Amino acid sequence: MSTRTAASLHTNRASWLHRIRYAVRHPGRILPYARRGARDLRLRMIHRDHVAYYRAVMASDTARDPKAAVGSRSEERWLALGRMQFDYLVEHGLRPEHRLLDIGCGNLRAGWHFIAYLDEGGYYGIDISPDIMIEAKKALVERGLQAKLPHLTVTRDLTFDFLPDHHFDVVHAHSVFSHSPVEVIDECLAHVGRVLAPGGFFDFTFDRTEGTEHHVLREDFYYRTSTLLSLAERHGLTARFMEDWEERPHGQSKIRVTARA
Repeated sequence: MSTRTAASLHTNRASWLHRIRYAVRHPGRILPYARRGARDLRLRMIHRDHVAYYRAVMASDTARDPKAAVGSRSEERWLALGRMQFDYLVEHGLRPEHRLLDIGCGNLRAGWHFIAYLDEGGYYGIDISPDIMIEAKKALVERGLQAKLPHLTVTRDLTFDFLPDHHFDVVHAHSVFSHSPVEVIDECLAHVGRVLAPGGFFDFTFDRTEGTEHHVLREDFYYRTSTLLSLAERHGLTARFMEDWEERPHGQSKIRVTARA
């Protein structure tokens, strides 16, 4: 059963009324949020473009707790969320011989499952954060997966200009667009069709609202489904909302895009 209710899908988390109500219900979270707000203000002054800003956020979060940096507050939750992503793609046709591009691979929360499952060299993980990529390499060693020869690359943008045409059967971005302004999403959708193999698909999750689109600090972005579907269509992609993902115990929604023949 989906955790997203009609009320939550119309909540503007950036409004002061919501913030006050949330603070009353969760007083223990006021100080952590205030710290995030102070960090946000400082990093905005230093880094004008979003990639540099969020790279600094990830450096800060990774130094404090690498698993929490990718949204997992415990080892158990880290394992569960990674397994959920893996199981979903396997159920939707991911096979060992496929090549998978994992955008925002983080510390291999899902990536280590993909690496173990795919044939040698079939996994390509990219991330904007050098700090979290170091943690990814640690996870690779801890799981004993070096012989699978995965590609792990730090990137500056989502143009994929260093990757070959029509190469990847599956492209995957979990909890990436939830931290991205629309221009970053637009850049990704403008270029992802080039790297998709014939018959391949690109799955991405997003923080969904069906009310006012908004962001909290510059870290969490909420989009209407129709906005992202239209953006994909504008770049010649076919897009659909994945209803079956809504049944998973995860707070984000998912869209799948495919390249038109």
